Amino acid sequence: MIAQILIALAAGAASAVMFASTMSGVMMSIVLALFAPVPLLVAGITWGRLCAVIGGLFATACVLAAFSFTRAEIFAISVALPAWWLGHLILLGRATTGPSGQDFVEWYPAGHILLWIAVIAALIIAFAFGTDATATNQSFRRMLERVLARTGAPDGVDIPRLLDLLVFLAPMMVAMIMTTVLALNVVIAAKITAISGRLMRPWPRLRETKLPVMTLPALFAIIAFCFPDGLIGLLARIAAAALLTAYALTGFAVLHTLTLPLRTRPLWLGLAYALMLTFIWPIPVFAMVALGLADAAFDLRHRFGPRQPPPLPVP
Repeated sequence: MIAQILIALAAGAASAVMFASTMSGVMMSIVLALFAPVPLLVAGITWGRLCAVIGGLFATACVLAAFSFTRAEIFAISVALPAWWLGHLILLGRATTGPSGQDFVEWYPAGHILLWIAVIAALIIAFAFGTDATATNQSFRRMLERVLARTGAPDGVDIPRLLDLLVFLAPMMVAMIMTTVLALNVVIAAKITAISGRLMRPWPRLRETKLPVMTLPALFAIIAFCFPDGLIGLLARIAAAALLTAYALTGFAVLHTLTLPLRTRPLWLGLAYALMLTFIWPIPVFAMVALGLADAAFDLRHRFGPRQPPPLPVP
């Protein structure tokens, strides 16, 4: 028990240092802050939920002692709580009996965890933008004006319209980034735990990840509320962006599955990921969203994916 407490304190200290590294002003520190949940996730997945709770509380206390209550609140909501809950979901399983009468553990599906990641990301961004949409947009607009004043706007660009567009797109873009980063945090933490040989559940095939069936009608219902101005429209746009990002991630899973029989599979996968690093990244993102939505509606992986070999005859 003492060893687990020490591990939890070490994980919490590492997470707090990664979160606080942004105070250095170095660009690399932003990457460290984005992956601050990883130590807590590893502790929770490897040594249990209590370890993640102790580490999260200790890390929050460290941030509170070093900075302020506001930063500690941000850390608790955006790092500690998501790490604890996602680690809990990864370890969630129930004993069940198969058709042959053999007992096994049914683990919480990866697709459901991905849905929770989108929900948590949407809640974090909604908390960050606050309940006063007008005040948030005005403050964000002033920040963009200062950035454009320093960098200079291109000639012939309508600055007010550009600012309006950026203010409108900002919550959705941040929600997309947060969903992707949280998913990467979970995958990295689970992979580290699997490499160490301490992962309590089998490593899932990520290319088989599917969101729950009711996610698609829920997405369409949320999109219906995206058009009005004000707080309702802002929250709906944030939630829709997070869910569409989750479908984009399942789109990559579909791509991995459909290209399995192809000899040129590394070329297609490498091209898809390389385009994500270019200035035309919205095009592959939209393509993956469309692929994920099409798979949710028409089950492309089952229709066009590689067929499973027939079972061997029972002697």
